[in-house]
Amino acid sequence: MSPYPADTVQAQAVAPSLADLTTLRVGGPAASFVEAEEEAALIEAVSTADDDGVPLLVVGGGSNLLVADEGFDGVVVRDSRNGITVESDDSCGGAVVSAPAGQNWDELVERAVSDGWVGVESLSGIPGTVGAAPVQNIGAYGQELSGVVSLVRTWDRAERRVRTFSVGQLDFGYRTSLLKRSMHSEGREGDPLAPWYPSPRYVVLSVQFQFRLGTLSAPIGYGELARRLGVEVGQRAPMKDVRETVLGLRGGKGMLLDRPPFGAGPDHDRWNSGSFFTNPVIPVEHLAHLPDDAPRYPVRSSTPETSTGPSLGAIDPALVKTSAAWLIEHAGFGKGFGLAGEHSPARLSTKHTLAMTNRGGARAEDVIALARAVRDGVRDRFGVTLVPETVLVGVSL
Repeated sequence: MSPYPADTVQAQAVAPSLADLTTLRVGGPAASFVEAEEEAALIEAVSTADDDGVPLLVVGGGSNLLVADEGFDGVVVRDSRNGITVESDDSCGGAVVSAPAGQNWDELVERAVSDGWVGVESLSGIPGTVGAAPVQNIGAYGQELSGVVSLVRTWDRAERRVRTFSVGQLDFGYRTSLLKRSMHSEGREGDPLAPWYPSPRYVVLSVQFQFRLGTLSAPIGYGELARRLGVEVGQRAPMKDVRETVLGLRGGKGMLLDRPPFGAGPDHDRWNSGSFFTNPVIPVEHLAHLPDDAPRYPVRSSTPETSTGPSLGAIDPALVKTSAAWLIEHAGFGKGFGLAGEHSPARLSTKHTLAMTNRGGARAEDVIALARAVRDGVRDRFGVTLVPETVLVGVSL
């Protein structure tokens, strides 16, 4: 049983729908909903669900979720805690910063750029919360979270205790981690209680970051961003310029949250779950199966190659990454594609083919049908099976 008293948990009498809790704005009702404003309340809600054998879905910003139209027959727990704590900040040790899992991610990035904490500037504009960031090892424009994480505090649902993982224990990879793999049966440790899906065995409580100090960014690792900044890949640029440029790139692709100005209508390109599929990472010997003009990007280690100064990750010569968006478009699914044409309730974004969007009246089944058609079309054309980055709850491809 949890060590925390039951009265620390505040359950809402009327549970909201998952459409109200996710950026895709689809999904049926939750059987039960808890808003956790303290760490004790979060642990109590999780422990109570596990004690009762009730399915558990922990949500943050809801920006990486697609939930079935029937809803979720269990407890949905949202961590609403926020706050950024500077534990130390000096020229020798850099900045050690911690934040609870419910903290808005982009607010932390904005603070980092303002205060000269180097290493997350290219992750500007990613929706969601701090707690989701290490689970997914969020990344964008050549930068990954794993480069700045030092510790992640979690609630271990199997052992019913707080466990803290160092960066070396988290087994980060491209859009994955020990935390994410613990949702299934792929955890590094033998776990007879797995799978824990749709929430990890290890529920993130807080994250500690270790930042270098400076005004220049970490080395730029993405060609498009480097060109916009007027630098070469591997060079650095003012952090404020990097943030502004990344926000511009993301906005141009419909990859920022929809916050229409007063009197304006919604931008349905922004009613999405971010990149629906991950970029395929394939062995170099399989490159012959792709067209010569298909994009090819180096696959780098999730942590910097050196610790003595700013650096990119080491390149893995056995692997290469290609662009899921390019494969989708060249398999015949252009921007704005819908199964029923322009009036389809779910369509690819008109700005970016990697986003499945809700045009205002879509259901989960509409989004899944579109994603399935895209996945099958890419596989038939190129022999590459796209893997969802969006977490699917109650639905499957």
